[in-house]
Formats: sequence, C-alpha cells, structure tokens
Amino acid sequence: MARRPNIVFVLTDDHAAHSIGCYGSVVNETPRIDEIAENGWRFDNCFVTNSLCTPSRASILTGAYSHVNGVYSLFTPIDASQTTFLSLLRDAGYRTAMIGKWHMGHGDGHDPQGVDHWDVLPGQGDYWNPMFINAEGRRRIDGYATDIITDLSIDWVESLEGDDPWCVLVWHKAPHRSWEPKPEHQALYEEPRPVPSTFWDDYSTRSASVRRAAMRVADHMTVDDLKEDPPAGLTYEETALWKYQRYMRDYLACVHSVDENVGRLTDWLRERGDYDDTMMIYSSDQGFFLGDHGWFDKRFMFEESLRMPFVLSYPQRVSAGESFDGIVSNVDMAQTILDAAGVEPSDRMQGRSFWPDLVGEQDDDPVEGVYYRYWENDDFIHKAPAHYGYRTSRHKLVYYYNDGYFLPFTGFFRYPPEWELYDLEADPDEVHNVYDDPAYAEIREELKASMWREQSRLGDAPHPSQPVPAGCKDVAVATLPDLPRYAWIDMGGMLG
Repeated sequence: MARRPNIVFVLTDDHAAHSIGCYGSVVNETPRIDEIAENGWRFDNCFVTNSLCTPSRASILTGAYSHVNGVYSLFTPIDASQTTFLSLLRDAGYRTAMIGKWHMGHGDGHDPQGVDHWDVLPGQGDYWNPMFINAEGRRRIDGYATDIITDLSIDWVESLEGDDPWCVLVWHKAPHRSWEPKPEHQALYEEPRPVPSTFWDDYSTRSASVRRAAMRVADHMTVDDLKEDPPAGLTYEETALWKYQRYMRDYLACVHSVDENVGRLTDWLRERGDYDDTMMIYSSDQGFFLGDHGWFDKRFMFEESLRMPFVLSYPQRVSAGESFDGIVSNVDMAQTILDAAGVEPSDRMQGRSFWPDLVGEQDDDPVEGVYYRYWENDDFIHKAPAHYGYRTSRHKLVYYYNDGYFLPFTGFFRYPPEWELYDLEADPDEVHNVYDDPAYAEIREELKASMWREQSRLGDAPHPSQPVPAGCKDVAVATLPDLPRYAWIDMGGMLG
C-alpha cells in the first residue's frame, strides 16, 4: 500500500488572494506562501460559497453548503457531531488535530468533535496573549497568536509516536480585524501602497442593495481599526486615503507574520524529512476587500470577497509550478483531502474532489459554475443584504432578495428584491451592472435557469420572491427553512 500523506492545512481569516505574491499582488510579497505554489499548484478560481467566517469554516470541514451543515451565519454555531473530513480521516487511522481559530461556537455540542486533539481560540480570539480552550479547560498563553498557533501545532505533531499518518489544521486568527501586528512587522509597511482603481467607486448602475453597504474605508473604519485619529486639516479625500494606507499597513503586517509562520512549518517539515510526503495547503476562509470599491470586509459576491487563495503542494504525488483555472470551491476541499488520503467521503458531502485534476486522472467535463448564498441580513453593522448568485467562467448573476431586516420597536421590513449581472471578461472590475442591457437578455435568462437547476441539485430553496425561470417549472426545489434573523446582534465577540 502506498504511503498516505501527512496533511498540514493552514487556514487564515480574511486573507485576500490579491495580497499574495503568487496571485500577482501589487501591494505585498509573501515568499513562503508562494513557495507552496512553486512546489505544487495554485488555484486561480477557488470560490467561497458563503463569504463569512463561521459558515465558510463549516463548509470546509463538512464539505456541505450552509443549508445542509446548518451554519448559515455568525450566529448559528455548528453541530460538531456531524461528519467532517477530520472525523473520516480519524476513522481511517489518521491522528488528527484542530488548533487555532475555530469560531463555530463553544459548549452544548459546539466544541470540536471527532478529532484526537483540539486547542482553540474562544470566539474571535485575541492577537496578543490569547486565551485557548481545550478538553481540559481554558488557559492564557503569553505571546502573539500567529506564533503560538504554529508552536502548538508543531508540538502536537512532535508528541506523536508511531508511523501512522497525521493531519493538523493550523487555523489562524490573522489577518482578521482589528489588525494588530507585531511592531517590528508594522514598521516594514510604512511605504504607501497602490490605491485600487475602484477605490472611488460611486456604484452607478449598481443596485441600491450594494449602495447601502456600510463598509467604506472612508466612512466606516473606526479609531479602533486605525489606532489613532486621522491628522487634522485633511480634506475628505485626503482623510480617506490616509485611512486606506493605515489600514493596509496593519493588515499587511499581520499577513507578514502569517507568511513567516508558513515558512516555519515548511522548514520544520524539511528538517523532519516529511516534506515530500506531506500535503501542505494554504487557504483563507474567504476573500476580503482591500479598498476595492472603496470597501473593507467581505460578504458580497464581488470577486475580491468571493475568491479564496488556495495553494497546495505534495511533492511525492503532484508536480510543481502548476496552476489550475477551473472552478473549485470551499465545499470541494473536504472530498479532495479525503481522496488524496484514500478515504471515502460521506454521502452528505456536496462538492467534488479535484484531486484527479492534480494527478492527471480527471475525465469529467469542467465545472460550469459555482453557486453562492449569503444568508445573513444586516441593517445595523455592515448593511449587507441576503443574496444568492451563480458565477460561471465569464458571467456572474446576483439576486438580492433582501429578506426581512429587524428594527427594534418597529419589527421587520423588507427592501424590494434586485438583480445584478456582470460580464467578467468585458468588465473584470465589476463596475457595470448589465442586468437590464438588452444585449445580455439571453445570457441573463440562461443564467437564471442554470442557477435554479443548481439550487435544485444542491437541495437549496430559491427565495419565494424570485419568479420561476423559463423552462424550470418542472424543476423541483426545496422549501426555504424558517431561520432566525440575527441581523443586528453582535453575540459574544463573534462579529465578522
């Protein structure tokens, strides 16, 4: 029997692909993350299916969409007893560990299960001197979270005896808001960074749903984010640019520590003689706006939020310096890892393994598109409405169904639904909504039908406000679940 790979899966929080060197970043260099791509594969079209931390992590683990794994929002913790790729690896003889940022609830069945060892941050966790929770209780560890998570991961592997393969999830807090880097790294990023071409986006042609978003660097970054007030006497435009540069300085400095720690893991594997026999993965739970469209944060289906970085090396089995431009998603990751390890997936998993693509065994047709759904309504913090959509290699269709917002003392209300359509070839910056353009009428209706059929295949429910597309009246769809609407509540530090 061929040796099964060890697995190191590094996941960060809110790390945009366009701040990684191997993805062509113009604002940053990440040599140790790039090294994984140089020794393996870079995935150019890896997309999240719900651009929010808690749901994405649940989908990565379970290989299932939010409506199947039950984690819709920041306020719907995971039922940790459900099957995950970790629990299946463990059943197949792997030693398994979950270390770092869990962010899917604690207590009452929400702590990690089906894993040999877990040691995780409570809620969002802290950058400095963080608290950790494990099966024995809570303790505080002095130091910087990114370094500590790497230390704990290495220590766990070093404690193992025997030759059975192992899998460790090294899941970082960084570079999540509030962007608290080491001072020595912060000093490396004082030079101004290029400003995105869409920084001054006025959202003309875009829906009112997009224009309502409260995520503008210029208007919605706080003193807590920036660590100090802007200099006095600046114009609105000058203040916005000052905020952007301060944001980028701290964000990229947090990434710097991540990159260093990815290098520590790589060097450690080489010193152990395990590098060639280890599948090493680097990804993030979603993308992030770095001033693109004037925004920070995520949630929307625009490319900067939708696209996940994903690089993978495993020298014993996969070739080096390759790239993959087919569509993959976070729901595919579980089955791919299991496939590489020779372990059968659960029938509940909804993705597909892209492992055969890496080893030259894929005979299937390319994936046509990816389905996305953001469930959480928010009219108090980021003002990002519930929506779903479908992205193909060229087009993106988005339906903002704007399910009811809750306002204290007034109850629920609902904005009218809206559509957007983008031609990613003609408009890669997504600044021209062509939904009402007669030239796109045919592709618009085709995409509606494709999305409806994909919802049917996945067992998701179109919103009742959406008309049935032409030719889809006989396509069976699920019934929309009765979900709690926690739009305006920040529960226990679980915000974003």
